[in-house]
Amino acid sequence: MTSSEATLWKALSDKQLDGRKFRRQHGIGPFIADFYCPSERLVIEVDGASHENPTSSANDGLRDEYMNTKNIHVLRIENKSIVDDLPGVLDLIRSCFQP
Repeated sequence: MTSSEATLWKALSDKQLDGRKFRRQHGIGPFIADFYCPSERLVIEVDGASHENPTSSANDGLRDEYMNTKNIHVLRIENKSIVDDLPGVLDLIRSCFQP
């Protein structure tokens, strides 16, 4: 885990975010999601600089398409956002929760 992933995991683990259970490094089909909340059908991907190159970007698109076919929403969050504004990131994740 990157330091940003570890920071986010600390906030998501043990049902700390509104009682939602998250799994870390969860396999979905041929892909491994950074974080997955089964009750919300929500994948959170933490993206760093390596995701900015064309090959990684294309792979991310394939992953997102696959997840969408499984009715799973993908939320991509930049490492920098977690470091700079963790409360804002947690609010963004909450906004993806179903009422």
